[in-house]
Amino acid sequence: MADATDGLSGILESSEHTLLASVGGNTEGPLWHPGGYLTFVDLTGSRLLRWDAEGGVSVLRENTGEGNGCAFDRQGRLLMCEGAGHRRITRMDADGTVTPIAERWQGQRFHKPNDVVCRSDGSVYFTDPSLRLEPELREYDFAGVFRIAPDGEVHLATDGCEYPNGLAFSPDESVLYVAISRVSLDCLGEEERGEVCVHRKIRAFDVAADGSLSNNRVFADMSSAEPGVPDGMKVDTAGRVFCTGSGGIWVFQPDGAPIGVIRGPEIPRNLAFGGPDNRTVYTTPGQSIYSFQVTTPGL
Repeated sequence: MADATDGLSGILESSEHTLLASVGGNTEGPLWHPGGYLTFVDLTGSRLLRWDAEGGVSVLRENTGEGNGCAFDRQGRLLMCEGAGHRRITRMDADGTVTPIAERWQGQRFHKPNDVVCRSDGSVYFTDPSLRLEPELREYDFAGVFRIAPDGEVHLATDGCEYPNGLAFSPDESVLYVAISRVSLDCLGEEERGEVCVHRKIRAFDVAADGSLSNNRVFADMSSAEPGVPDGMKVDTAGRVFCTGSGGIWVFQPDGAPIGVIRGPEIPRNLAFGGPDNRTVYTTPGQSIYSFQVTTPGL
């Protein structure tokens, strides 16, 4: 997709990206808190970090088990995908108490939970790609999107995603979007050779009242030879989908029509809306965090 800067002019308040902090490691999982600060993870360092304008960066939690994607539950508690060790989904209360909420499906351990989102009924959905884990350690043979029901039971929502990564709901929660990073390890070779990978895309599912998914379809094609794959994803209140990918953040209309690519100093892996009016976008490109301004609030 071309940059299409004309299409982005009504979306970007400013194209300037502000460097907020450089922390090394592998930044991921940004999440804006109502208290006026951002949390994010250092995935390789297994740390949960906090950033605010006054105090800069501080450590909230060590030994997160390669904590990755984060979200709030409906009580405002922090949910985290932990890809190492127990390979699970956890909940952290305001006092720092960490509680596992999903560790197995039908008695089998997850691969490496990647990203997570909460629905208004309290259901929690998370992605579990298989390619991040050695074949001999996998306890089932598919990549899945799972749903933790409000009663705590874990359901397989779909096994129809090649490499499910980031995920997000439409404003009315009738559609679940799932970023697809690749189809196999061969895609990594294509990137190294500078070849177009045609397996980068966003899938969409209809969400029923009971939380089940149907009508698996391709919402957007993100094929590219540039570095970066479909990863973190968020939606604004107008229903536009923001997905990190090749070269920057790809933006799509609610019908899947491409708008443009927001480019910055580094290629982000995830993003979050935040700030006082939810019109600041925070990005995690790997060893740092940035922000820029948009005209429409995020969900």
